[in-house]
Amino acid sequence: MTLRRLFPTLVYAAPLQRTGAAAFNRRLLRECQQYRADDAAGRAWSKERYPGGYTSYGSLNRMHRLSPTFTTLERRLRRHVTAFAASLEYDLDGRELAMTDCWINMMAPGVTHGLHLHPLATISGTYYVRTPARAPGLKLEDPRLDRYMAAPPRKRGAQHQPWVSMQVTAGTVLLFESWLRHEVPPNRAATERVSISFNFNWF
Repeated sequence: MTLRRLFPTLVYAAPLQRTGAAAFNRRLLRECQQYRADDAAGRAWSKERYPGGYTSYGSLNRMHRLSPTFTTLERRLRRHVTAFAASLEYDLDGRELAMTDCWINMMAPGVTHGLHLHPLATISGTYYVRTPARAPGLKLEDPRLDRYMAAPPRKRGAQHQPWVSMQVTAGTVLLFESWLRHEVPPNRAATERVSISFNFNWF
């Protein structure tokens, strides 16, 4: 008997940098807090679409063009995106994947981020700035879930599950193909969970 694993879904996780992550995250956190204080449009957008939290997605979604610190983040992310693209065996035809969007996410206790994907992007990801104890990870959906039809539930501890939660720590970058649906469960921590999300595009 031969079993083949077909159509794998790859997710990349790695430390952003070998040293200096704590100091870099302190810089990023200060800027995230300052941008939130100054971003009246973003706070209004978040009040309607991200209750209890703050995201600059609807107002300042190209942070890598606004701040030298975020430009440094973009540069450090690039090698991870290049490595992930190689693992995916993309034929980029001589072109580079370029960051097109970059935005702040600040999840107060109790805030959740509903199921979604990133249309019109190639590789998406998140960099984690602050992840207090009991902060949620990133919950990923099996892309075949709507085709399971009459499949019985999986055994406890089985490798194949309809949902997988990636635990995250400050200083970590997670990357995935942009079509992969994902969500963030409610923040059970006593303080804010802070992250920076982004898209890289080939076209």
